Amino acid sequence: MCDLVARTGRHQQRYEAGCRLVAGCIPFRYRNSDESGNAGSEKIVEVLMINSSSGPGLLFPKGGWENDETVQEAAVREAIEEAGVRGELMDLVGYYQFKSKTHQDEVNPEGICRAAMFALLVKEELQSWPEQSTRNRTWLTVEEATGRCRHAWMNEALVEGFSKWHGEKMLGAG
Repeated sequence: MCDLVARTGRHQQRYEAGCRLVAGCIPFRYRNSDESGNAGSEKIVEVLMINSSSGPGLLFPKGGWENDETVQEAAVREAIEEAGVRGELMDLVGYYQFKSKTHQDEVNPEGICRAAMFALLVKEELQSWPEQSTRNRTWLTVEEATGRCRHAWMNEALVEGFSKWHGEKMLGAG
């Protein structure tokens, strides 16, 4: 049984210029290419994706940014609620606009959303989390994940946002 509870409802939802504001993250980890754990082996980046509760394809955790939290807090909360992971929230990898078919309301009849997506270095995978009964976690290499994103904007966040950010981060570390 999970002690954490997912937030529901839209009474605290943030909007700006007619757009619903969303926060999310691309959870990632490093795996040794050499299964023996050799310290000199190449590090492979894997990203964590979750299944969609409304159809085929995979997603990164994301959801509404609420009035009582920062955008960073919302991204961390969504990672816990939807994917059951905790870690170190890194940099913003970009803002992405998309149209939601399921989140049209009187404030936002067109369903236009603007997502702030962050990189999240996963430190812990929870055994129990709020949406575990409807979500499955899948670790994939960036290349594997590229063709599996349910939404084009998430694929763009992975390729144009996360991959470029990670490449620049690694160049700076070397």
